[in-house]
Amino acid sequence: MDRTTGCESNCSKLLIKAANISEALLPTLSRQDIRDLFPGPEHFLRRKATWKLFHKEQEVQQAASPNQENGSNGRGLATVQVNPCVSETPRPSNPTPPQPDVQEILDPPRTCSYPTLSMLFILTVMDELRCILDRSNPDFISDLKTSWESFYGKAQFYGVFKKLLGPSTTQDKVTRSIAMMKALPEMFPSPVAPPKNLGHASEAMVHILEPTENPNTYLQRRPVFSPVLIICDSSCMLAIGSTPVITFPKENIDTAVLYLLAYYYTFHLTYPKCIATLLSVLQSEVQQDAIHDSYATSSYKKALSEWKKFIGE
Repeated sequence: MDRTTGCESNCSKLLIKAANISEALLPTLSRQDIRDLFPGPEHFLRRKATWKLFHKEQEVQQAASPNQENGSNGRGLATVQVNPCVSETPRPSNPTPPQPDVQEILDPPRTCSYPTLSMLFILTVMDELRCILDRSNPDFISDLKTSWESFYGKAQFYGVFKKLLGPSTTQDKVTRSIAMMKALPEMFPSPVAPPKNLGHASEAMVHILEPTENPNTYLQRRPVFSPVLIICDSSCMLAIGSTPVITFPKENIDTAVLYLLAYYYTFHLTYPKCIATLLSVLQSEVQQDAIHDSYATSSYKKALSEWKKFIGE
């Protein structure tokens, strides 16, 4: 498949997810539905890729069934050929799936031999990031994880040096990762304070759910519209604004920062001012995406200079 078509498919999946169209509704989308989602001639390839993406399985099943050749259903009865452009199932003109309950989303995922929908969207958003930054590199995601691990290892010493982190020898991976995410905004501080009802600047990227706290209420009251990682006892959820996007097991939290960065790029979101310096440093140091001089703020230059001095570059 052409790389451009692959990127179109990935972006289409993300936009459909953002439109709150559930997995069950995907196979029922007609060509007119897809045209309503992506209007205009400039989205022709995207509409085509989206149709193939969500109807490919049906086409493969039909092609693999030898008894359905020549209109036979295997019982000597003729089958009715259905036009794929016309939906035969009555549906509301504007279907609005029920909003998911965030507490149910945060429940531990059931053991399954196949990837969950959330994991598929994680793979999709990471591949979309590859299309944006380095589409010709098939090892981009692996290289990105290696870059993050290198940065993470140095940042642990940097945090201890700045007295923001304690020794990590007795901490497990999850505890270390949470401590790192909470300390990162102070390692690379922004001059703009976070909103008063947000609290610490780290709350712009990560929030630990209290046992008595309602996640729906928290997301509705959150004063910034940016990707946030919500951590509960057994799993993690990434939300944008008040909309849950993906969930993943808590043991994968060490790569959660990469998921956050990927969603900023995929949805073209603006960095919150209270963590803009941190995200800019991660952009240039982890993603290897240079900051243009016109966007390089004085706080970013200062933070980067102190970091480079500490690691000896």
